[in-house]
Amino acid sequence: MGNEIIQFHNCFILRDGKIIKEDLWTCDGKIVNPEPIFFDQKDYADIKIDCEGLTIAPGFIDVQVNGGFGVDFSHDSETIEEGLKVVAKGLLAYGTTSFCPTLVTSSPKYYHQVVEKIKKTPGGSDGAEILGIHVEGPFINNDKKGAHDLQFIHKFTNGASSIEEVYGKHWRNISMITLAPELENSTEVIKYLTSNGVTVSLGHSMGSLIQGEEAVRNGASFITHLFNAMLPFHHRDPGLIGLLASSKIPPGKTVYYGIIADGIHTHPAALRIAYRTHPKGLVLVTDAMSALGLQPGQYKLGYQDVDVKENCAVLAGTTTLCGAIASMDKCVRHLKRATECSTVEALEAATLHPACALGISNRKGSLLFGRDADFVILDHDLNVVSTWIASQKVYQNPAAVELTSRRITKL
Repeated sequence: MGNEIIQFHNCFILRDGKIIKEDLWTCDGKIVNPEPIFFDQKDYADIKIDCEGLTIAPGFIDVQVNGGFGVDFSHDSETIEEGLKVVAKGLLAYGTTSFCPTLVTSSPKYYHQVVEKIKKTPGGSDGAEILGIHVEGPFINNDKKGAHDLQFIHKFTNGASSIEEVYGKHWRNISMITLAPELENSTEVIKYLTSNGVTVSLGHSMGSLIQGEEAVRNGASFITHLFNAMLPFHHRDPGLIGLLASSKIPPGKTVYYGIIADGIHTHPAALRIAYRTHPKGLVLVTDAMSALGLQPGQYKLGYQDVDVKENCAVLAGTTTLCGAIASMDKCVRHLKRATECSTVEALEAATLHPACALGISNRKGSLLFGRDADFVILDHDLNVVSTWIASQKVYQNPAAVELTSRRITKL
């Protein structure tokens, strides 16, 4: 659609923490202010789309995606580029317009092969935008490895130099790193990573609250899948969970936390505790693995075999959860239902909050003027009707009625 001005009317839009009845205007892949179009340029829309009272929200952002549709980013090194395209395309059906491909604990050899191949890539009709890699490990605690392979877990033996040694010279393709803050030399590493624009997330950890607070003071700003793979809450040392209510967080800093709201990884009561304690930090993540979008069966997560039964994925022959198979739109609906939060809060947990956590809220995560025109049109039950990237429709729900689009003939 190029530089054409598009007006989405008869809709409700999420803007500035409210859902308001207002038209959305886009041009050249960005959300624009219509006033200068009318008053300065004496112009009006080239295309007008009737949204029939539906809701427009920013496109969903998923910072933890291990794979999907038969693809596992931590296993398929030879076909990783093709696999990325399959997942990026498939995520559009769930309203996800950008994501972080996630690698679980792997060997340095694997990282060296794959990290250079996963480049930040704009979104479009071929799929959701790639925002950079999330490496979950290998700098984690053996005792909280979860489904991660023990043989590949590393320490920061050489401090900050360990980053390039393990991930390879293309490590700046990484946007987020999950690490255990109690590991020796972690302070040096956290400072080094955050000074290079990487979001440091705490997880797969036996860390105490004091260790978590120190990590946050040094630049860490995220917690990976809260409640999972960390010390359980204890009233004398609440561990990393205690960061949600800590009085030692630097002024003006928000600690964000990923939560898997699939009805399996996190009990609804635990979801309510997290939401009521620190709603502004809540970030929905799917932790999706290769079985996303497919039938139950046996799949891979890294080098491990995974059994997918009904709604959950476990390491073969065990009860250890390893990734999830719920889509982001489903997580949004479950969060709203389980916590009785507002529609705005449920949507911002999948849009604004992850954008802030990655430091990209100046272009993603909201419908403010100047932001990327990446958005999802939702029905009244928050089901995806259509997904748009850079003002272009990239997915249409076949079960939903297509919206009326009218090209305006200018005199």
